[in-house]
Amino acid sequence: MWPDNRLRDLLGLDVPIVQAPMAGANGSAMAAAVSAAGGLGSLPCAALDGDKIRAEIGVIRQQTGKPINVNFFTHTPPDPDLAADAVWRDRLRDYYLEHGLDPEAKAPAVNRAPFDAATCEIVEDLKPKIVSFHFGLPETALLERVKASGCKVLSSATTVAEAEWLAARGCDAIIAQGYEAGGNRGIFLNEDVFAQAGTMALVPQVVDAVDVPVIAAGGIADGRGIAAAFALGASGVQIGTAYLFTPESLISDLHREALRNVRDDQTALTNVFSGRPARGILNRVMREVGPISESAPAFPTAGGALAPLKEAAEAQGSDDFTPLWSGQAAPLGREIGAGELTRTLAAEALDHIEKMSGRN
Repeated sequence: MWPDNRLRDLLGLDVPIVQAPMAGANGSAMAAAVSAAGGLGSLPCAALDGDKIRAEIGVIRQQTGKPINVNFFTHTPPDPDLAADAVWRDRLRDYYLEHGLDPEAKAPAVNRAPFDAATCEIVEDLKPKIVSFHFGLPETALLERVKASGCKVLSSATTVAEAEWLAARGCDAIIAQGYEAGGNRGIFLNEDVFAQAGTMALVPQVVDAVDVPVIAAGGIADGRGIAAAFALGASGVQIGTAYLFTPESLISDLHREALRNVRDDQTALTNVFSGRPARGILNRVMREVGPISESAPAFPTAGGALAPLKEAAEAQGSDDFTPLWSGQAAPLGREIGAGELTRTLAAEALDHIEKMSGRN
């Protein structure tokens, strides 16, 4: 038996496992498979337009009637900064020339839209069971509309202060994102990412600080990690990197191969791909330009200038400029379907919880 059923009861889940929403890396197929298996499948919407969001949710609902999570970013888009863009392009100039690219060519736009009135209307219309946010919460009026639609609201906290801020504004459950987690850090109150705690230290402190269920995230990839999270007081877990190994993942073959071979000491936080700290597997551009670069422009614009380099390098079979998002527990990954992975993780966790309780 699960030692804490608050998250399961709150969200209507069979197992307290949330598949992390991973923009560009997962879509309806993974979300549907996880939800059908009893966990919480998540659809990342930051890179989707309204029609695509509606279509993807429609696909999921055709495959399962179980709850799903629809995820949005809440960043504030930066004002145009031609000077910062020029500095960044100059930093990348030699790479452009190396790959036979024009360093003066206009960089493609980066599509990472924040939650706004238009997307709120989609939520009000489709009424997903759960809506989650990254980088804080939307403005109060929009948040009230989401909650009035009957949706449960989740968001990520990377510090106790962020967790308290989210709880005070009505979050129904809080994702405590430890330092080990892959992809974008959910930071929104403090930019000092290197002072943040790992999952083992963060989760119990967040549990003590808030009255809502806490979802542990970061470095959790098997039943041992899930059982440990419950021992720390969590009511559930969010898992991302482990799901990148599944066939439902949308990542490239290069990314998949990098995940197969990565060691525990080969990831780092970097801002070179987006302008915000995010954990990925070390590659050439991270080592030579970052991992943290003062030249990188504000989120999400940094990725635009890297896109032509990524395309050119990948055509040559190289991941030198590819964002290889990964948490620190990637070596624990296994290549099975998302539904099977969800069921396997749950069974492993319950077995470890039974052993820890002394009943087995």
